[in-house]
This record gives sequence, structure tokens and C-alpha cells, in this order.
Amino acid sequence: MTTQTGMQDFKGQTALVTGAGSGIGQRIAVDLAGRGAYVVIAGRQLDTLRSTGESISKAGGQFLAVATDIRNEDSVMKLMDTVASATGRLDIAINAAGVFRSGALDEMTLDDFEMTFSTNTLGTWLCLKQEIQIMKRLSSKGVIVNIASNIGSHMVRAGTGAYAASKAAVAILTKTAALEAISDGIRINSISPGPADTTMSYRAGENIAQRNLRIAATNPSKRVATLAEISLAAIWLCSPDSSYMVGHDMVVDGGASL
Repeated sequence: MTTQTGMQDFKGQTALVTGAGSGIGQRIAVDLAGRGAYVVIAGRQLDTLRSTGESISKAGGQFLAVATDIRNEDSVMKLMDTVASATGRLDIAINAAGVFRSGALDEMTLDDFEMTFSTNTLGTWLCLKQEIQIMKRLSSKGVIVNIASNIGSHMVRAGTGAYAASKAAVAILTKTAALEAISDGIRINSISPGPADTTMSYRAGENIAQRNLRIAATNPSKRVATLAEISLAAIWLCSPDSSYMVGHDMVVDGGASL
């Protein structure tokens, strides 16, 4: 439901957010909790989730933190079992966990290439697979939003080949899963952010002023996105206001990929 102030209300719903320890995932988790959802926050280690949980509690929200390695199917399955045990339902899932490794394709190490794909692509698929299954099993229908990137399906930059390919794969997984799951009442979409105010937006050794100058020179909007701007796009995709949106990759990048 949507309130008169345009704030979506997710009271009574359970949301799962991976990559909730920082950045986009953290902001979405806090915003969902602030709108009434019970939020299961997942990250590789519980320590990384502490600040997210504190922010949710401060806002009066409810959460459960679960240490999860999304690259490991057993770990993902245990996460889903925890979600099911906590509330008996899963209404919203946000797959925001991801890593960025840069380097020309002929210079990247195998470890960096494998880390990029095992987290961004394999990890997203493992979560997506289990989320669809649990939504079907619990008959909660539901909404899934995957965090892709404007670097991938929409544009490429030198030195980002592995990351771009891994995130382009996320966009294609989203479209395919959306087509397969919509008959079960499960809506799946993705968001492709441009540069946002996260640690990923910095190059090695940059301070905030240097980063902002670099982005201003290359982005038509001349700035990075705030985390609120990306989160609000995700919140909308999770709400009934976007009920006819299926398999869409929403680009939120200030015009960078135009």
C-alpha cells in the first residue's frame, strides 16, 4: 500500500537483503525496515552487519542478521531456512551483494576474475534460485530485485571487463527468471546503478573531492548518486505501484550510459 505521503508501507512483510553490511544493500535494508518490513540482513560476516542492525534498531525496525557466503550453496540454503523459520514467509528479496575487481583482461589474475564471477554472477544466481523456491513453497508470491550495474549491458569501460560481464549476466538472469516466475506471482526486476556514493566509486588513493571531480567530468549529471536515490528505486520496484513491471532493468546512472 502507498500512504498519502508517497511512502510505501511494508508492514507484515518479510524482506531479505544480501550485501546488507554496507553501501546500497545497507541503505535498502534500513529503508525497508523503516517502512515496516521485518528484514533479514545477510553478509559474509556478522561484524559487517552490526552498523546496519544498529541503524534499523534506532529507527524502530526489526531485523535478523545472518552470516552468509552467497558463493556457497549450502550457506545460501541455510539462509533461506532461517528466513522461513523466522516468519514463515518471504515477500521481498534484494540481491545486492557484489564485488568490484578492475584490470585489463590480459592482466587480471585468475583469483580476481573468479572472485568477480563467483560473487556477482554465481552468488546472485544461487540466491535467486533459492528465493524463487521459497516464495513458491510458502505461497507468498513476492518480489525480487537484483542489483546489476550500468557497466555491463549498458556500457563498458576499459579495465572493467570481468565486472561488466558479471553484471551483464545478472541482467540476463533477471530477465530469464522473471519470465519463468511471473506465472507463480513472483515479480523479478533489476536495477543498474551508475556511480553511487559507496566505496566502489573511489579509485585507489582518491579522496572525496578527487572522486567528485572525476565523476563530474564524465557523468552528464556531474555527480554520484546518493544511496537514497538508488534505494528509492528499489523500494518502488518492491511496491504494488510497480505491479506491471516484470523483467525490467532500471538504469539509475544520471545519464552516464546515454
